[in-house]
Amino acid sequence: MLEINHLKAAYGQVQVLHGIELKVPKGQVVTLIGSNGAGKTTTMRAISGMLKPTGGSILLGGKSIAGLPAHRIARIGLAHSPEGRRVFPTQTVRDNLLLGAFTRLTFGGRPRGDIRGDLDRALDLFPRLRERQFQLAGTLSGGEQQMLAMARALMLNPDVLLLDEPSMGLAPILVEEVFHIIGRLKEQGMTMLLVEQFAAAALAVADYGYVLENGRIAVHGPAEQLRNDPKVRAAYLGIAH
Repeated sequence: MLEINHLKAAYGQVQVLHGIELKVPKGQVVTLIGSNGAGKTTTMRAISGMLKPTGGSILLGGKSIAGLPAHRIARIGLAHSPEGRRVFPTQTVRDNLLLGAFTRLTFGGRPRGDIRGDLDRALDLFPRLRERQFQLAGTLSGGEQQMLAMARALMLNPDVLLLDEPSMGLAPILVEEVFHIIGRLKEQGMTMLLVEQFAAAALAVADYGYVLENGRIAVHGPAEQLRNDPKVRAAYLGIAH
């Protein structure tokens, strides 16, 4: 479904990604873990078109999307819930969600489909948002804004969903709720690439994992295998050998 080969990316003269490779098969959850500054968010930005790669290929459903602008990649079927939420604070929750379906409403976009039905499904998945759908997004708590960012991405009805640090800044009980929702999306067959600071939680919900170190894939394998790898446990799960 999503295939990255020899991906390189930089900010100015600073090379961040040094030819990484990863695959996200249809219907699976793949997680990308690593320390701060390893290049995880840069990878997500390069895939979704927020940052133009300096080399390599990105295939979505067999179609090349490397270097395309973000709005075209969204129209092809990739949604990105970014680090830091980035909701539209002066718009209502409901309007934020409808903006997530914008590319389905415009000429050349994805099939329109049942947008009202998708809105109801998103609100069913995130009951707090249903309660607050006519509230301004800027008045929501951090956890509610994170749920809104995820729900807004789902309104694209994407083939692949990128989730970048969905638990960042959240209280433990909300982290648990967010991962419960990710688990429900997995049960529904959603294809996801997950970047997450809580490596243990990410590997618990994922099918496959990649460890990124200094812009390179250091190790990868089935999530259960990585959970039991002594080096991964010591470095990212806080568990001694």
